[in-house]
Amino acid sequence: MPSPAPTPVPARRLRGVASSPVRELLTLLDRPEVVSFAGGLPAPELFDVDGLRAAFDAVLSGPAARRGLQYAPTEGDPDLRARVAGRMTARGLPTAPTDLLVTTGSQQALTLVTTALLDPGAVVAVEDPTYLAALQAFGLAGARVVGVPSDEHGLDPDALADVVARERPTLLYLVPTFANPTGRTLPAERRVAVAELAARAGFWVVEDDPYGELRYRGEPVAPLAAHPTAADRVLYLGSFSKLAAPGLRLGWLRAPAALLPVLTVAKQAADLHTSTVDQAAAAVWLARTDLDAHVRRLCAAYRERRDAMAAALPATLPEGSTWSDPDGGMFVWARLPGDVDTADLLREALAADVAFVPGAPFSCSPVPDRAALRMSFTTNTPATITEGLHRLAGVLRR
Repeated sequence: MPSPAPTPVPARRLRGVASSPVRELLTLLDRPEVVSFAGGLPAPELFDVDGLRAAFDAVLSGPAARRGLQYAPTEGDPDLRARVAGRMTARGLPTAPTDLLVTTGSQQALTLVTTALLDPGAVVAVEDPTYLAALQAFGLAGARVVGVPSDEHGLDPDALADVVARERPTLLYLVPTFANPTGRTLPAERRVAVAELAARAGFWVVEDDPYGELRYRGEPVAPLAAHPTAADRVLYLGSFSKLAAPGLRLGWLRAPAALLPVLTVAKQAADLHTSTVDQAAAAVWLARTDLDAHVRRLCAAYRERRDAMAAALPATLPEGSTWSDPDGGMFVWARLPGDVDTADLLREALAADVAFVPGAPFSCSPVPDRAALRMSFTTNTPATITEGLHRLAGVLRR
């Protein structure tokens, strides 16, 4: 009797791609007793459920209802692209509808960029630490990721220049405004330095901006994509997840004209097009909603939550700890003193019904900072934040 055939194995490109600890920690949402600072989640009580329900009802009513259930152009719903372009232009980044590709969340936009621009072995420079799912996307593409040192103001342009001279990256990935995981914002002068270096050295820049409108103090900083020196080098990623609802899975990609046809082909190969009905409903919601007022409500609630976390941290973290003080976004990045591994600490925290994300997975360094952790303040009320940090303080004291 012949021996059974060997079991097929997954593709090699998946072998170095680790599962996201954030996604795994989201299962804790099924335990209501846990105060979770782990997920970067918008507050569900702030979703405009009535407005979105009415938008879907409008799309699925009347003589044009069946159009929302049909195949659609790969580039996206024309009305939605026009409304997104108008808002981006009003925020200081002149954009035409034809500059945009609608994607199934901005995470897909990042995947399309890696598909279109990165061959196996290509070098990608990232701020270290950086967004976990970006590291996954680059790993899946077979790229080699090189970290660029950062400080309390974000990526260090001089360190980037050294990396560029040494590694010749194809692409630089940044979350320059209220970064995930650190909450830091890259100052205007550093953005100019990055744009000028990209123009001189010829690498692409991916500017991921899911949090830019969630500003609680200070003045907005112009996007990298708005700097004329690098206008043909910067790809800008945007998202509805933090302003409307992440369950819509809607994002967009603004790219130089020369790249859009290639990215459109990559999108066609991935899923033909993003959900027709969701795009149409989002366009109706934008047409009917005072988005500025909606964003002000979000910022008022999140500002109060950020302030509650900031007020409680000095009594929570041990002497010698440091933490970021974000002007917006969703995250505080903290570092504990001494020889501590926050992955070990997390097990003790979960036993006390409080959760955070250890910092090491956000790093591409062979020797990550294991004393760091990320906490999100947006999902919980100020009272719950205070209680959760009280629990964490107890764990740290032990």
